[in-house]
Amino acid sequence: MASLKELKVRIGSVKSTQKITKAKQMVAAAKLRKAQAAAEAARPYAQRLEGVVASLASKVGASDNAPKLLGGTGKDDVHLLVVANSDRGLAGAFNSNIVKAARDKALELQAKGKKVQFFLIGRKGRAVLNRLFPGQVIANYETTGFRELGFAQAREIAEQVSELYEAGKFDVAHLFFSKFKSALVQEATGQQIIPVVAPAASVDAGGSVVEYEPDEESILADLLPRNVTIQIFKALLENAASEQGASMTAMDNATRNAGDLINKLTIQYNRSRQAAITTELVEIISGAEAL
Repeated sequence: MASLKELKVRIGSVKSTQKITKAKQMVAAAKLRKAQAAAEAARPYAQRLEGVVASLASKVGASDNAPKLLGGTGKDDVHLLVVANSDRGLAGAFNSNIVKAARDKALELQAKGKKVQFFLIGRKGRAVLNRLFPGQVIANYETTGFRELGFAQAREIAEQVSELYEAGKFDVAHLFFSKFKSALVQEATGQQIIPVVAPAASVDAGGSVVEYEPDEESILADLLPRNVTIQIFKALLENAASEQGASMTAMDNATRNAGDLINKLTIQYNRSRQAAITTELVEIISGAEAL
């Protein structure tokens, strides 16, 4: 059984940890509102742009004049998984859920005979994916030093992915991130960003006639790279909100667990102290009776 001094030191240590987790919970709660507002504000624009691109793609189809980001390479043998993680931990299962979704997709593609490569954003997923898929991580985007990832970083990531695509390093690109639903719920999500998936039915299939000036191919040549950037930017914003929500929930649970542990240790300390006092009293009384 631990001594009174050891119990007292341990109670003090848990109380210090509880102060840290409580402070991190409050910081995450303060950042969550701003991150959530940014993520929700970006969704309509990203969805509408994706819809417009998909509508144009359905009109152009796989013609010879179609941009490469739309027409693809003509095959789907090599898949690039762009996995967006954070640089920090203490966010519950936030990072592990994204890595798990990417891992499951990679295993599914490999079972079909496809080659899988990874483009990693953030530091937290690197160790796991490098261990599970050695030699298949072809690029890392260094996020260390950025207080917050913004549109400039999303554009840099999109440019690097596009350069790999133009160099023939892959045929299809998938983006993995955590979609923010609430402070308690974040959903690991994957979406294909290269080439654009054309819908079965056009957005303008209701009988309306739409004329584009200039032609659809010229518009797509400008919109397709922008769409890749916007989808990555949306993923970074969703990740930022999901990370703060997951961190707030994890730190709240840690604070509660620390409180429970402090109560248990305090009871154990009081019992041990009472037992020590009783033993001393018995010794004093026994000595007095012996006299």
